[in-house]
Amino acid sequence: MSNTNRFNIESLGASGYKSPLQLSTVKGDHIFNFVSETDRLVFDLSMDYYNQCLNDGEEPVCMEKAGPRQDIFFDTKNTTAAIVTCGGLCPGINNVIRGLVMALHYFYGVKKIIGIPYGYEGLNPEKGHELIELTPEKVKDIHQFGGTFLGSSRGAQDVSVMVDTLQDNMVDMLFAIGGDGTLKGVNALGDEISKRNANISVVGIPKTIDNDIDLIDESFGFETAFDVASPILRDAHNEATGAYNGISIIKLMGRDSGFIAASASLAMPVVNFVLIPEMDFALDGEGGFLKVLEERLSQKKHAVIVVAEGAGQQLFKDKKVVTDASGNVQHQDIGVFLKEKISEHFKGKTPVTIKYIDPSYIIRCAPANSRDSVYCSRLAYHAVHGAMAGKTKCVVSKVNNRYVYVPISEVTKKRKKIDLEEEFWFSVLQSTGQPFSLG
Repeated sequence: MSNTNRFNIESLGASGYKSPLQLSTVKGDHIFNFVSETDRLVFDLSMDYYNQCLNDGEEPVCMEKAGPRQDIFFDTKNTTAAIVTCGGLCPGINNVIRGLVMALHYFYGVKKIIGIPYGYEGLNPEKGHELIELTPEKVKDIHQFGGTFLGSSRGAQDVSVMVDTLQDNMVDMLFAIGGDGTLKGVNALGDEISKRNANISVVGIPKTIDNDIDLIDESFGFETAFDVASPILRDAHNEATGAYNGISIIKLMGRDSGFIAASASLAMPVVNFVLIPEMDFALDGEGGFLKVLEERLSQKKHAVIVVAEGAGQQLFKDKKVVTDASGNVQHQDIGVFLKEKISEHFKGKTPVTIKYIDPSYIIRCAPANSRDSVYCSRLAYHAVHGAMAGKTKCVVSKVNNRYVYVPISEVTKKRKKIDLEEEFWFSVLQSTGQPFSLG
């Protein structure tokens, strides 16, 4: 695939129906216009790339603009949709479920919407989970609560069995809310559906509290996560300053990427050290973390340390690699480890009071804040518009602050991580005052 069409979206075929949405095709009539199939948005907005395209005489790499199409693939009166939520919990899942149901029912008149219980397990009849009928009445209040109305699970199921279940229930479109593993599962379902020449659209809504899905601006729930974490950091700071040489250690979620830890520390600038998976740091030695912490206590008599769950894994010797049902490496507990090492370091030298706080599971079960609620609804609406147009094996997301459809294969190539040379991390270092050389 050439560079210019790497973001092309697969389609089930020609669109044979007119959209029931009463939208416009004329500019200036104050009615929202249908989005054309040819509407594209440039991916790389840098001047360097612009000049490169001019010099080479090539079209820039573009993404397909999300939104309602005038011509759609499905006959909306005879369409069955299904929704599944997979992986770990995250603020906003219920908002997305609600948005999907409302858009399907009220925008397009879809009469049958199926909820798949407990993740991909719900598509395996052997697990014994009964499918749920979703209606606007059932989901109208679920956005007020965290977690997932449908239940979730980790781990893969037999792809062929799952497609059998979709076909047995005459499902025309499946919306999957999940992270990297879930989206790879969606792609596998799409491949199997293609092999069978079946007309089932599969669309992903990227969900990861860690904000580590590549290419997209931000995953839903992420902002709520560091919003909820911020007052916890404030209280941890109060705890630390309330004791002579008080140390508060707060472990936040972030298996491979430290976005929550970094963003929460920027939002509540009382943090003195942020330790993330993207940085390697030593504990001992002249430039080691313990020495720097010692200097901090001698000057200020307290310290607040935020550590992402995946940070410092290089410090564990001879650790065994253990994975969860989704294939994610289960990391050693860096928070407890740090507490023990700090306590050992100061024992017999300097009296310290250490408080360790792990609010991770409280944060991920919180209801979405206002900004995330808006984001979730808009993602849901765009996902429905895309599926109705017959688009498949894609995710709806925001890139360069615009809503687009992106092939799942592109967003699952690698995880998004903090670039230690970018301005975002520099802002964190400026906020905390931790040495640039640490890590």
